[in-house]
Amino acid sequence: MCGIAGSINHSLDISGLNKDLWHRGPDEQATFRESNIILHHHRLSIVDIAAGKQPMHYEHLTIIFNGEIYNHLDVRKKLNLQCYTSSDTETILRAYAALGKDCLNEFDGMFAFAIYDRKKNNLFLARDRAGKKPLYYFTKDKSFVFSSELNALKNQLPLEINNEALQQYIRMGYFYKENTPYKDVYELPAGSFLEISLDNPIPLVSKWWNIHSFYQQNINDDFQTALTTTDKFLHEAVKRRVESSDLEVGSFLSGGIDSGIITAIASQYNSSLKTFTVSFDGEYDEAPLARLVAEKYNTRHHEIKISFNNLINDVENILCNYGEPFFDSSAIPSYYVSKAAKEHLTVILNGDGGDEMFGGYRRYVPFAKYDFFHPGVIVQSVASFLFKALPVSHSKKSVYNYLQRLAGLAGKSGLNTYLAATIDSFEGYEKYFNGFTGIPDSMKKDFNDINKSTLSGLKKIMNLDFDNILAGDLLVKMDIATMAHSLEGRSPLLSKEILEYVPSLKDDFKIKGKTTKYLLRTLAEKYLPSELINQPKRGFEIPLKKWIDIELKEMIGDYLFSSDTYSGNFVAPVFIKRLWNREINAGDEKRAKMIWTLFALEVWYKKCYKQSA
Repeated sequence: MCGIAGSINHSLDISGLNKDLWHRGPDEQATFRESNIILHHHRLSIVDIAAGKQPMHYEHLTIIFNGEIYNHLDVRKKLNLQCYTSSDTETILRAYAALGKDCLNEFDGMFAFAIYDRKKNNLFLARDRAGKKPLYYFTKDKSFVFSSELNALKNQLPLEINNEALQQYIRMGYFYKENTPYKDVYELPAGSFLEISLDNPIPLVSKWWNIHSFYQQNINDDFQTALTTTDKFLHEAVKRRVESSDLEVGSFLSGGIDSGIITAIASQYNSSLKTFTVSFDGEYDEAPLARLVAEKYNTRHHEIKISFNNLINDVENILCNYGEPFFDSSAIPSYYVSKAAKEHLTVILNGDGGDEMFGGYRRYVPFAKYDFFHPGVIVQSVASFLFKALPVSHSKKSVYNYLQRLAGLAGKSGLNTYLAATIDSFEGYEKYFNGFTGIPDSMKKDFNDINKSTLSGLKKIMNLDFDNILAGDLLVKMDIATMAHSLEGRSPLLSKEILEYVPSLKDDFKIKGKTTKYLLRTLAEKYLPSELINQPKRGFEIPLKKWIDIELKEMIGDYLFSSDTYSGNFVAPVFIKRLWNREINAGDEKRAKMIWTLFALEVWYKKCYKQSA
């Protein structure tokens, strides 16, 4: 796990990069220069600590690489690669020399890398299927600069704000695929590669992998075959992620089935596995359930109590780590959990992707019964009337809240349905935006392509969540939270085999009746105590309303209503004031999400953008 940066026709401040990327690679730093190109690497040494130095060279190729290729030894055998180190970096380099861009299809891993080819005089950049490892780039005139983090780019270049992208952030809560808060700065989308000539540095981006094609496949495996195959793929994924490290690998262990199954399998490949459970003051405590798994598999278990007592002193720094406005308040506990885990080890397994791949969200249940993206005129009209007539819900997990949101979904259509079903922060209040509605044209096109396909309603929303919420929010959150502490997170549920098999399975293997994640819950019966199997999805129980109304109230108020407030450029100031004073008829959870979204924008603008400008 590392940090990378580079440029064409642009001089880099190496001391500045060392400061900005240090947390991503504190073990070694190195810079390569040739002609008009610079490649810079920060290393967190995990695989082949002695011989895996970067930049790495082979014949006419030079690589800098961030990530891990867990099956790289298998790739060597398959392609008959003659390597001299045990580093996965060398495997990538020689596989690229043999196959070019087609080598990407062979890799099971998380990666963002750049390869300089002296013969072609070009640069090749690529990103993994799900987008676990980030890669941003600036392109303007004849200059091209890239980096693992936006903050590093910001401190190398005089960047300008992209107002349309910020309006999109407010509406959606994240930046869609290639978009960032800056003009001329883009994120290389998940499952994409970029080629650029050193003579004429105009980047050409292409998609090399798309989960949509696997959702369109229909594998007719019966349930028992699917269960056995998934179990096999999980074993392969966990085994690779435990064994492909020269450092100890531990596991996050919550009271849920995703981390429980991963821990159960990991204990078969590491007899002294360390596991970590966290709980937060005043919130739901998963420790007793997690302890059942730890005792069953005799892990070296750690229960970590996390306090938010210092949040008022930490929150600005945590949000600034992202280099962009970041609305997901679970970034706060993720930061503290990663900090605590780093005190014990450097590599940890997690359950990221389980809900998106296997159907873990409660909102998937109605979509398994009905395609809400095409509700029909009568259903839409009746549902819209009911939604407007029903009182606002203030309890996120109540049955009434669920039914009210269901009426809201059925009253909408198309992309508006998706936004209401997922983030649902400013949905219904778009009239208070200053102009642009916040939905980029590229997202409209991508949505329409999925919506007009023959996929079921369930497969549509799961496909959309993978491309949107997982790539734009959840994986970004965990990458920054872990790497802020030089901790590497590995996600077996996002392995190559699972990504290319599970989407094609039948809908009722994922949602059966009202049961979410049906196939994985059934598999859990093989590994986990019965008390865990039918527990509802919880995630981090974040006291966001309490933060806004008590602990952080004064700080947030100062940001939102200061003389140089920034949010008013995108949302009508009168709406913000009425929202703050509870004069807007919004549920408590929705109100909290809107205020937090604006607060994160203010912190980014004043502490991250303005202070470094």
